[in-house]
Amino acid sequence: MNKLWYRTKIILWLAVLMIVVHLTNILMNYQLLRYGIRPHVLSSLPGIYAAPFLHGGFDHLFNNLVGFAIFSWLCLLRSLKLYIWSSFFIITFSGLLIWFFGRPSIHIGASGWIFGLWSLSIALAWFDRSALNIFIALIVVFLYGGMIYGVLPNDPRVSFEAHLFGALSGIGAAWLTTVFRKQSARIR
Repeated sequence: MNKLWYRTKIILWLAVLMIVVHLTNILMNYQLLRYGIRPHVLSSLPGIYAAPFLHGGFDHLFNNLVGFAIFSWLCLLRSLKLYIWSSFFIITFSGLLIWFFGRPSIHIGASGWIFGLWSLSIALAWFDRSALNIFIALIVVFLYGGMIYGVLPNDPRVSFEAHLFGALSGIGAAWLTTVFRKQSARIR
């Protein structure tokens, strides 16, 4: 129980950080949005790590917080190490893909991270067929399978690129996690 509470506190602290950044952004008349990802602009590369904490409004923030909490918690059920590694990989890789291939706009929000954790939850069942991974994947597909439509362009104000590249990054993280786990098992 103590381990679960510790992991839940991580999600809460990250959520509080997103809220504090958003409130600061409001007080600064949304000036922090310039630290999002601007494709092909070299000076915006650090925005890869700032963008997940920047949101365009309370509705954007709230929607992301719900998905973030759910998929972070599902990932943390497996392990803290998996969560940290996967989150770093998803944020970095999806951010780089947005920077290289995204539309000329400022891309902000935690959607790429969320879609990455979503696809990770499903892909781990494919690559590492443990009972826990299959159970989590079935729940995610049953309750959140409709998220697949979020990777398609349907609203010019929404970065479908973050959704798409986040989902692809989550699959990559699941595959790499399984490969590394199998290699470390062979070494022992």
